Amino acid sequence: MLLGFKTQLKLNKTQGQQLARHAGVARHAYNWGNGLCLAILDHNKSCSDSEKIKFPTAIDLHKWLNKLVKPQNEWYYEVSKCAPQFALRHLASAWRDCFGKKKKRPRFKKKGRQDSFTLDGTIHILSSHSIQVPVIGKLKTYERLPIIHKPKNVTISREADRWFISFKIEVDSIATEKKLDVVGIDLGVKSLVTLSTGEVFEGAYSYRKLSAKLAKLQREVSRKVARSSNQQKAQLKVQKLQRRIANLRKDTLHKLTSHLSKNHAVNVIEDLNVSGMMANHKLAKAIADMGFYDFRRQLEYKSQLYGSKLLIVDRFYPSSKTCSNCGEKKDSLLLSERVFCCEKCHYQIDRDLNAANNLKKLGQAMAEVTPVDKTSDPAPLYGALGSARRADSLG
Repeated sequence: MLLGFKTQLKLNKTQGQQLARHAGVARHAYNWGNGLCLAILDHNKSCSDSEKIKFPTAIDLHKWLNKLVKPQNEWYYEVSKCAPQFALRHLASAWRDCFGKKKKRPRFKKKGRQDSFTLDGTIHILSSHSIQVPVIGKLKTYERLPIIHKPKNVTISREADRWFISFKIEVDSIATEKKLDVVGIDLGVKSLVTLSTGEVFEGAYSYRKLSAKLAKLQREVSRKVARSSNQQKAQLKVQKLQRRIANLRKDTLHKLTSHLSKNHAVNVIEDLNVSGMMANHKLAKAIADMGFYDFRRQLEYKSQLYGSKLLIVDRFYPSSKTCSNCGEKKDSLLLSERVFCCEKCHYQIDRDLNAANNLKKLGQAMAEVTPVDKTSDPAPLYGALGSARRADSLG
């Protein structure tokens, strides 16, 4: 299976300027192509069928970029040709998702926000702490790089004042010794995860704990002179704190999902409508702080990595309203009712634990649990990959 490896770069001032220049060219090409696509859509709306212009592909955009944009902007030739080329590929992919009604229209990129670019070509891992990329040359890393022959392409991105490099690696799945066959997992806002075994795992609550400090720093940004150096310094403080909030959440989720996939043969969760839940303005902040979507994403690829199985229960299954003791279903259950009380058998149990028990029973009925081969601890795998919290699935 393919995993994504991401690590921080150790740069000098010149290399930092080169990376920023590449990201700027990629951003310029993306915004130019997006503006051209919007102009074509507006033109096609107000003309006849015979006068309509075919919507451009990534190849068309790249040809027009070479003829129209590069001759007028000589700084395009100071960076690798891959940076604008991949930016236009990502733009074409974004428009395909838009036309397929998977995402909204792609928006224009802004300097300093999610700066990134992709390179391919002459890429070699020179040693355990250095990698060779086109035009820029040799880049050092703080962490050990996995021993692979040659990455197909790399993506370099910036988070606040730090630069990171990421690429795909092929790894073999390793089945670990499972302590339990089937476990039900109920996600919640009060506690991140409640297992059918009775275990409760709390979330990081990183945004809740640091929201006051974040609001203070954002007020400082708004009080600075627009586009001044002092405003840039204040904005950098905000970005650093936002990175810390995200990293605390990711660390908690990675530890939890690794524990679940390593120790349980079958994990059963609900197919939550996270985007619909975020529409509730009273719960949206708490739901986003928990990271429900990322929890499922990590659990999906780690189940393949550690030889476990993940079962997704239909979102309309009434796991919270059904009594786990007798099976009686309630007509309604308020969110404020934290203890489930069955009117038929008078069984009382914690609301989240009741839902987890129902998911476990349904998971036992959905899948036949087979014995899992017991193997040694997967430490040698992570010795090559680095920390499990830095490995994200890409396919």
